[in-house]
Amino acid sequence: MRGLLLALIGALIAMTAAQGQVGYTRRGEDYARFKVPSGDPAVCSSRCEHEARCRAWNFSYPRTASVAALCSLKTSVPPPLADACCVSGVRGAGIVAPRLRGVEFGIDRLGGDYRSFDMPAEPDGASCEIACKGDNRCRAFTYVRPGYIGASARCYLKDKIKPPRRKPCCVSGVVR
Repeated sequence: MRGLLLALIGALIAMTAAQGQVGYTRRGEDYARFKVPSGDPAVCSSRCEHEARCRAWNFSYPRTASVAALCSLKTSVPPPLADACCVSGVRGAGIVAPRLRGVEFGIDRLGGDYRSFDMPAEPDGASCEIACKGDNRCRAFTYVRPGYIGASARCYLKDKIKPPRRKPCCVSGVVR
């Protein structure tokens, strides 16, 4: 009984230490690649969980409306490399978004928009946040990555704070 308990604790520690991370890629060792029409990295993670051969995975965000999100399943666990293009992880781990200056990764705050505009693609929506902070009317923002609603990234400035909704397309934040 004690051995089983120790094994269980060890497994929980191992699962906690290994996490899928936004902003990292794992290159090489692919045995399968497929498009992810929903653009959700959780689809890639889940597929890895259900395939015995899979040891790690890599999800690439869509680059434009015509270039779909891609998932690569891997036979080994290549080291993670910092790259805003991607989310990657190992089998048995959830997805962990970075926590930067109160920015909400994978969150859409739908509604309350008073202004929106196209902008250059960036990994963290920093320019959208700056635009919101520079406008006294703006209370919150949502940055939508390219390829989800159009070819380019889009920034939505909001005069109302709406509830957060999990959506991989977006980076949001509340500024006032």
